Amino acid sequence: MRLNSIFSGILAVPALLFSLAPPAAAAFCADTGGRYEEWKPVMAQEARAAGVGEAGIRALMGTSYSKATISADRNQKSFKYTLDKFMQVRGADTIVKQGRARKAKNPDFYAALERQYGVPAGVLLAIHGMETAFGGFMGDTNVVSAIATLSYDCRRSDFFTPHLLAALMLVDRGTISPQSIGAKHGELGHTQFLPGNALKYGVDGNGDGRVDLNNVTDAMASTANFLRQKGWQPGLGYQEGEPNFAVIREWNAATVYQQAIAIMGKRIDG
Repeated sequence: MRLNSIFSGILAVPALLFSLAPPAAAAFCADTGGRYEEWKPVMAQEARAAGVGEAGIRALMGTSYSKATISADRNQKSFKYTLDKFMQVRGADTIVKQGRARKAKNPDFYAALERQYGVPAGVLLAIHGMETAFGGFMGDTNVVSAIATLSYDCRRSDFFTPHLLAALMLVDRGTISPQSIGAKHGELGHTQFLPGNALKYGVDGNGDGRVDLNNVTDAMASTANFLRQKGWQPGLGYQEGEPNFAVIREWNAATVYQQAIAIMGKRIDG
């Protein structure tokens, strides 16, 4: 099972996309779905200006307003839980048990990832278990519609618009399709990459010439690459107060989520 060099599998990313500065003629936003169809051609103009091709534009125009995405975005609970409650709800003991088993079953794979990226198996397996129960459930929502809905919605339009542009570029490249399914916020694959992160940090881990985050090898390599590119320091600790805990913060904004990754990762690595 081949893992490419740290840069060879990373998709090129236009600098414009990740400047996070909205274009001069940015599309409007709204708090309800009533103007969504009116918004799509305006957003299409913005997307074309950012370099999105016709396949991506067609994908955008084929989207629909996702009420399920809006409901999920309005009702996030992780930020309200105590650490103990969060660990219980997420099934920490089960994740640790299964993570240890997966590491023991394929030790060479995880050792190769750690040699290349410096990220221990426990951290990657904790993320994999937390995000999708090790690939057991990778979502039930149309990716492009979810991201487009969040770009249109005023609550976090500035954050999600670059991810929408990335999703449309991924369609252009054939990395995803207009029918691709992911999580409620448009996250992709085994470890739930947002499209902008998939475009920037995605790695062809198995050497088949494409990045496929529904493939566990590509997903694990991409996750390790994300953490390394965010500043992971090989050989240093990742518990709270240790250098690499700051990098875990880059993965998820919820403090309890960050703490859970660190705790479960240490338990998996033993």
